[in-house]
Amino acid sequence: MVDGSMGKGDTMNTDQRLTRAYQRAKVKCFDDTARFVFFSDCHRGDDSVSDEFARNQNIFLRALDYYYRNNYIYVEVGDGDELWEYPKFKHIRLAHSDVFIALKKFYDKKRLIIIYGNHNIYLKSKKFVKDHYYFFYDEYMQDMIELFKGVKPIEALVLKRKNSGQEILVLHGHQGDLMNDQLWRLSMFLLRYFWKFMHVVGFENPSSPARNMYRRHKVEKNYKKWILKHKMMLICGHTHRAKYPKKGELPYFNTGCCTNTRGIPAIEIIGGKILMVNWRIRAAANGTLQVERFVERGPDPIEVFDFREHSFKENIHKKCDD
Repeated sequence: MVDGSMGKGDTMNTDQRLTRAYQRAKVKCFDDTARFVFFSDCHRGDDSVSDEFARNQNIFLRALDYYYRNNYIYVEVGDGDELWEYPKFKHIRLAHSDVFIALKKFYDKKRLIIIYGNHNIYLKSKKFVKDHYYFFYDEYMQDMIELFKGVKPIEALVLKRKNSGQEILVLHGHQGDLMNDQLWRLSMFLLRYFWKFMHVVGFENPSSPARNMYRRHKVEKNYKKWILKHKMMLICGHTHRAKYPKKGELPYFNTGCCTNTRGIPAIEIIGGKILMVNWRIRAAANGTLQVERFVERGPDPIEVFDFREHSFKENIHKKCDD
């Protein structure tokens, strides 16, 4: 009987799919001068009542401004645009035009990396990306305006540290999650035509690990099995639960999501160290509201989370793509 849980076969499948994503990943080498910020699961919608990102748009814009001014590379770790619920990207771009103006600034400086997840899996299609993300029609100017011309969304990114060869796998994390990977078309259909409306009145989608605690723990357990087997740091999203490992835990990091009501979490790498931050609205002493960045965990040196055997450390087998 199929009950939606993950058994041994699902674990094997997750291992295979994460490994395949690693093998096909874009490799970017970095040193201690590099700065990265990782956000995931923005789920940008059309600014309707079901668009959960809309309430956090101003927080997100403040964060983008900070990271742009401080020379970070922005990595969107999947599900940036909610293409399951809102199939017409032009409605998403119009609803959140300020966000796309800010992201374009990163793109023009070659500091934007887009990883696709299950909710924007259409970005696997070069034709879809070219038709919708290269240009957009500006109704005011009555002309086609360049957006992310030439952008190449990827499934996975491997960050490779130059001085040690230590690797960090970055991907969305839906790989091997049956309903959100192999059966994503069915899940998309149910969400678009059923759960989208049921969620507005208080019902939760049981197929989503973000809404189902049992499924979330199963997915995270499979991540950790992969990390233990392959001896590698993992940064992902998908579950919507921010995660930064405690001392002695496996190096599993999760960026959380941009749709909750308690602020927007992110993972940062700066100066060879990794940390988790949270962007929240806080009331100042004079009563004004302001968006502030709070450090939640870390910073910790990246090498703390390198638990490869010494012999393997000498085997630097992946070459940089840039």
